[in-house]
Amino acid sequence: MWAKESVFYQIYPMGFCGAPFANDGVQEHRILKVIDWIPHLEKLGVDAVYFSPLFESDTHGYDTRDYRKIDTRLGDEADFRKVVNELHFHGIRVVLDGVFNHVGRGFWAFQDVLQNRENSPYRDWFYSIDFGVNSNYNDGLW
Repeated sequence: MWAKESVFYQIYPMGFCGAPFANDGVQEHRILKVIDWIPHLEKLGVDAVYFSPLFESDTHGYDTRDYRKIDTRLGDEADFRKVVNELHFHGIRVVLDGVFNHVGRGFWAFQDVLQNRENSPYRDWFYSIDFGVNSNYNDGLW
């Protein structure tokens, strides 16, 4: 049970790496900044890094668009692979925060609900959608 005996350091990559709040689709290789912090992590005695959401999202990371992709504002899969390899080389394990009980409005299944409304096969994936009320997004549902 390595996790019970480990010193964790949590990184919220959007803030740590200086990513803009809204996902503008512009790829920047910001996640590589973590590599520069490895000596500091070692001095602290860190055994594991816990990355808060870093999957492609609309804004803050907890509104995921795609669980199979690193957020464009942080870089790409090759960048993250390099970070993980460097952390592992220094004996630091990596844990990812996957928030699977909610997604962002950019998530493919929610986009299908927006387009097909009551006829979407994914409408029941989302708790208590009300098609009779309008939200502040002005898309005819709540």
